[in-house]
Amino acid sequence: MPQVPRGCTSFKLRQLSRRVSAHYDRAVIGAGLKTTQYSLLSHLVKLAPIRPGELAVAMEMDASTLTRNLQVLVAQGWATVDAGTDSRSRFVNPTAAGRAKRAEAQRAWKRAQLSLNERLGAAHVAALHALIDDCLLLMNEAPAGDADE
Repeated sequence: MPQVPRGCTSFKLRQLSRRVSAHYDRAVIGAGLKTTQYSLLSHLVKLAPIRPGELAVAMEMDASTLTRNLQVLVAQGWATVDAGTDSRSRFVNPTAAGRAKRAEAQRAWKRAQLSLNERLGAAHVAALHALIDDCLLLMNEAPAGDADE
């Protein structure tokens, strides 16, 4: 007999997301970062120099959320927003302090990842990653108006 989902999928995902985020936040707080800031800084280190819009797309984040989160990194001296090739373009870059902060937080993040793998079991985590990846692909393929169906 096929399984029938029970409850609200959005609520269940948010519950899990909050718990996982809290786990990582506890780990990277010692480096003075939140998980969202660590993620943004990591993407910057990997992708810079990059236009803010391209960074938002790469992180699958809306532009206003990226701008708000980026302002914190700039205020802390961990990132810069520099003029681009014309007056309308800008590029985001990590600073040396930002690269150092990311390296510091990365050690804590790695401990959090290993701890989560141990707590949930590596097989569960790998299966979760695969399921999330599959769902993301399916959600990207979904027609725009399917929420009412």
